[in-house]
Amino acid sequence: MSERPELPIDIRVFERGWLSSNNILLLSEAGSTLVDSGYATHAAQTVALVEDALGASPLSTLVNTHLHSDHCGGNALLQARYVDMRTLIPPGQAEAVRRWDANALSYTPTGQSCEQFHFDATLQHGSTVRLGQRNWQVHSAPGHDPHSVILFDPESRILISADALWENGFGVVFPEIEGIDAFGEVADTLDLIESLQPRLVIPGHGAIFDGVSQALFVARERLNHYLADPRRHARHAAKVLIKFKLLEAQHCTLSDFRHWVAQTTYFSTLHQAYFSTEQFEPWLDGLLNDLIRSGAAQMDGQMLVNQ
Repeated sequence: MSERPELPIDIRVFERGWLSSNNILLLSEAGSTLVDSGYATHAAQTVALVEDALGASPLSTLVNTHLHSDHCGGNALLQARYVDMRTLIPPGQAEAVRRWDANALSYTPTGQSCEQFHFDATLQHGSTVRLGQRNWQVHSAPGHDPHSVILFDPESRILISADALWENGFGVVFPEIEGIDAFGEVADTLDLIESLQPRLVIPGHGAIFDGVSQALFVARERLNHYLADPRRHARHAAKVLIKFKLLEAQHCTLSDFRHWVAQTTYFSTLHQAYFSTEQFEPWLDGLLNDLIRSGAAQMDGQMLVNQ
């Protein structure tokens, strides 16, 4: 296995794995910044990681690349810990945050949680913002999330890609769940990333990587498969939602699981849009069987268990 690339000393990445996104700490004596704060159930750990890294120094700024629950679930606890910290979010859902609309913010339809937080300013596409010791370009990066941004430092050619590009693909294309065409936006965002010619990518999930051309190839191959068969993506999205819930709960009764599915509207939305010729319960059972066959879950009597 080749060695992972090294980051400059002013950038630290807390690679969290699931449920939480990676947290990127941009260090500066003038005031440090954290990019993305992880999931709500990991919020205390996020605060502990930041405190350990900064010691007595304050966290001056919190930035969210987008407002999915795994990227901003630690916002509220960080705001309580660092009361003078400024919070910057992409502009597209600013009004939904102001009125705290859990449906518009996707937390209710995904069956996920996020404690209410506030923001101080928005990240405007095409602007440059000083974070840590570097000037980061803000680029709109729709696809996975219509309001997502990516951050690029042209001097070091480091890209904070959020879920627009991972080493092995990209995040679920959430607008497609709702029947909104967004695969074209994924393609445009991949083209944008290629045009920036990043040397190093800090993804929303997984390790940092420098094989950008290979990652783009993998992402485009995956996108082509989804374009050829949108139901493939829809099925993948449904299984991702289930696996996320299992990671959070670790185990639950089959009855509780079915109750959660009934309250999580993205399942009915996906079923109606892509699988309406199938009965709902057999379709859901098929998703569970796929996860069990792959080793991602198991049944222990009437208990569904994360693996």
